[in-house]
Amino acid sequence: MRAMAYETYGGTEVLTETRLPLPKLAPGELLVRVKCASVNPVDWKIMAGGLDPLMDVVYPVVPGWDVAGTVERVGIDTPEFAVGDEVMAYARKDYVHGGTFAEYVSVPVRAAAAKPASLSWQEAAGLPLAGLTAYQLLTRLATGKDDTVLIHGAAGGVGSFGVQIARALGARVIGTASPRNHDRLRELGCEPVEYGEGLVDRVRALAPDGVTVAADFVGGVLDVTRAVLAEGGRHASIADPAVLGAGGQWMWVRPDAEGLAELGRLADAGQLKVTVAKTFPLAQLAEAFELSQTGRTAGKIVLEV
Repeated sequence: MRAMAYETYGGTEVLTETRLPLPKLAPGELLVRVKCASVNPVDWKIMAGGLDPLMDVVYPVVPGWDVAGTVERVGIDTPEFAVGDEVMAYARKDYVHGGTFAEYVSVPVRAAAAKPASLSWQEAAGLPLAGLTAYQLLTRLATGKDDTVLIHGAAGGVGSFGVQIARALGARVIGTASPRNHDRLRELGCEPVEYGEGLVDRVRALAPDGVTVAADFVGGVLDVTRAVLAEGGRHASIADPAVLGAGGQWMWVRPDAEGLAELGRLADAGQLKVTVAKTFPLAQLAEAFELSQTGRTAGKIVLEV
């Protein structure tokens, strides 16, 4: 199969288009023919060695954790799916090796869900990792209809899902973003505020009694969270372990078939939209990574295989 891979840590210069054997299929796994796979910052951070203290690496590495495609073959004991099913997955495994930037990828059943009928292949590929990150953080904080939620980084890939999911859970949402993104956030049901100096006052003007939930998707905002959190409020971060010393939770997204299926249900109900910023062919993964590294895309970057 065709795949993009690397044999050593580094920048985009270590990526090469190559030919690799089809992945082996363990019990409880699916072989998925990749239609689309989306880029997340973690992909190029792993390639640069950023997660070396946490995860074992087996070279050659095919990067990528998000995928949408069709089931080509099923492993032993996979009654949930059949050949030809359209699926999406956050296909992270326990070590770094066979990812989604290839023609085929093996996917544990625990990570896969049916592709929503309302989403294109590109949109479905952009949903799993970022959508699950927002969903798991907000549900772990028991977000509901009585909450006022502050989302740090509301216009980002995870943050924009967080806005929509919090609204679907019935909460009021305030979100930090640069002014150029405020109209888009209002369309998603968010009350936008500009980040930077004076942010605490701007949030307090909208929520004088404080926010009951704070979701940090950017890092470096713990002081703001503490200043605007209501008594008894809950908060968590995906980017700042310092929250652990401040009564919050530090989270890392987990593969979760049930959660992903719920995101699919929200999409089909019209409560969750996926914005695709740009698509690339598989061979242009380096260019896709470089665009991701700018941090300036309003939506998902997707590879079409």
